Amino acid sequence: MKNTLMTGVAALALIAGSLAGSVAAQEAKISDGKVKIGVLNDQSGVYADTTGRTSYQAALVAVEEFGGTVLGMPIEVITADHQNKPDVASNIARQWYDTEQVDMITDLPNSAVALAVVGLSKDARKITMVTGGGAADISGKACTPYNFHWAYDTTMLSNVVGGALVAEGGDSWFFLTSDYAFGHNLEASTTKVVEEKGGKVLGSARHPIGTTDYSSFLLQAQASGAKVVGLASAGLDTQSAIKQASEFGIVQGGQRMAALLFTLPEVRGIGVAAGQGLVLAESYYWDANDISRELGERIKAKAGVYPNMIHAGTYSAVLQYLKAIEAAGTDDPDAVAAKLHEMPVKDSFTQNGVVWPNGRMASDVYLIEVKKPEEMKGDSDFYNILATVPGKDAYPDPKTTGCPLAQ
Repeated sequence: MKNTLMTGVAALALIAGSLAGSVAAQEAKISDGKVKIGVLNDQSGVYADTTGRTSYQAALVAVEEFGGTVLGMPIEVITADHQNKPDVASNIARQWYDTEQVDMITDLPNSAVALAVVGLSKDARKITMVTGGGAADISGKACTPYNFHWAYDTTMLSNVVGGALVAEGGDSWFFLTSDYAFGHNLEASTTKVVEEKGGKVLGSARHPIGTTDYSSFLLQAQASGAKVVGLASAGLDTQSAIKQASEFGIVQGGQRMAALLFTLPEVRGIGVAAGQGLVLAESYYWDANDISRELGERIKAKAGVYPNMIHAGTYSAVLQYLKAIEAAGTDDPDAVAAKLHEMPVKDSFTQNGVVWPNGRMASDVYLIEVKKPEEMKGDSDFYNILATVPGKDAYPDPKTTGCPLAQ
């Protein structure tokens, strides 16, 4: 009887030890017992509507869709305002990594900010998934094994919007350019497209982020006689330029405005009366199909507004990151990065996304025209989709981007 009792106790101890080991092994797969994601963006400046709190809400929608846990561990999402300052963003990223156990940072509008945080994250061996920063260099010469570029970039905007306008006869251009990495990249890539298609660039004027008076720049554009005034800017900068161009009679004088990065919140900001006829590109439109509409409604329920491609792209990036952790069986950055490169992207943002060696996620892009007021069927029914451009045609061949990982 005594031997039987001892055998039973030993068996229980063995089972308890095995269970404890199993729990410890499970916890070891997820560092710090949780997966923590940081949405770092502009929440008070010119890109607050383009990205901002709606991107954070979109990330929460992704976590809810995934089920709230990964490999049995909780998922946490935090957010902060980088104020469009690379030093502020870098300090926040360091704090998140060093003291708050953040595993991945996403959004990162303002390409100067994105480039700073991507570089810092490479050194820290942390994954970044840039949805807000658009400079092609992010997945070009500044690419890293841990960085992924979602939603759009300057080359895509140039190829889709610039190419369409030149094809329609807009073969002479003058640029109003935001004076930082994104604006410079966008002007350069659009210039390349214009010239390759037989057009010419007559000049450009650069302005700081947050410019409120565009009169001197618009006068230069008007005097150039260019058929197209290309706005290599974003957010409130582009809105302000378009509103003031209307006051200057730019369009009435026969010139066409090209809003190279213009999304749903900016159209809402200026109204369709001012925006009608603008040609733009987005990789997501909430009202494009049943799948996109369902996602749009879920994000609107949290944020109060329908998402643009950056908001929905943040949802997609967060969801894909969680899928990659699950597939890898760990949140180790090297293992997760490998899965992110391998796995197709199929969600409510895109049904056919592919991640290239340079970290670029290529998916279909819509060429869009802003509707006339009388064409609208609802208060956010802003777009006519003119064409769907496959990702392989919208984005550059990774071998041509300068990314050493793609050579």
